[in-house]
Amino acid sequence: MPPDTLVSQDPIADRRYVYGKGAADDGDFRTAADLFEQALEQAPGWPAALFALAEARERLGERDAAVAAFRGALAADPGDPFGASARLALIGATAQPDGLPRAYVTRLFDDYAPRFERHLLDALGYRAPALIVEALDAVAPGRRFASAIDLGCGSGLMGAAIRGRVGRLDGVDLAPSMVARAREIGAYDAVETADAVERLDRAPPSAFDLILAADALCYFGDLAPVFAACRGALADDGLVAFTVEAFEGAGFRLLRGLRFAHAPSHVEDAARAAGLRVARLLTASARREADVEAPGLVGVLTA
Repeated sequence: MPPDTLVSQDPIADRRYVYGKGAADDGDFRTAADLFEQALEQAPGWPAALFALAEARERLGERDAAVAAFRGALAADPGDPFGASARLALIGATAQPDGLPRAYVTRLFDDYAPRFERHLLDALGYRAPALIVEALDAVAPGRRFASAIDLGCGSGLMGAAIRGRVGRLDGVDLAPSMVARAREIGAYDAVETADAVERLDRAPPSAFDLILAADALCYFGDLAPVFAACRGALADDGLVAFTVEAFEGAGFRLLRGLRFAHAPSHVEDAARAAGLRVARLLTASARREADVEAPGLVGVLTA
């Protein structure tokens, strides 16, 4: 496939796909499915059309056909930029994953970047940075930090909120478009395109005395690996401050919006396994979903 997976390189297939997306947007999933099938006749194995067909079949209640198309999309592009593996888990065709595909998260936020801040702040009432600053004030009032890193920094909202309290501030994000926006605001000393865990694993021991994750851990299911990576890069007096979506239950759960929610007990267990102590863990909503406050937690861990 070409680098742009939304283009098949067949003009007829591309037009059928665009018409199908329009029909789906209008709620006409039968017509949409037919158009996606026509696109696939022109461009067999096109991941975007297979994924769109799967979504239409699912909306029509045709589960087996949806599963087949999701599997087809995943086979056509194992990198999984559309999140087909997660959608298969949501409809019960596979086990729940421990995290989301890197290619999916990268594509999601590269596409989201132009409207990211406006949508977060205006539509979702995003307030994770403010919650984290408040939590840090409660655990370490007035403390300044020598070296911090912002995981999943996005366009830099967390960085802007914490800049006045840190000596050096690094940012890391999977999406190149987000990294470009974060660099523009001037809050960071360095921003790089990388996986958060891999970036922490590359850091020298005790590299950071503050690690931030504002609305970033929702793309991890099991928090044990990311907390272990935090511990490896954290100074002995360092703090990890974060928000997560939450649910009542045990472990973690993949939500319909392809974000993970975490039980408080999972956060505590994952922190303990990494050699971290929970200094603060409170119920707090960092955003709205469908005009409803999304249940969440804000936490601070200590080494």
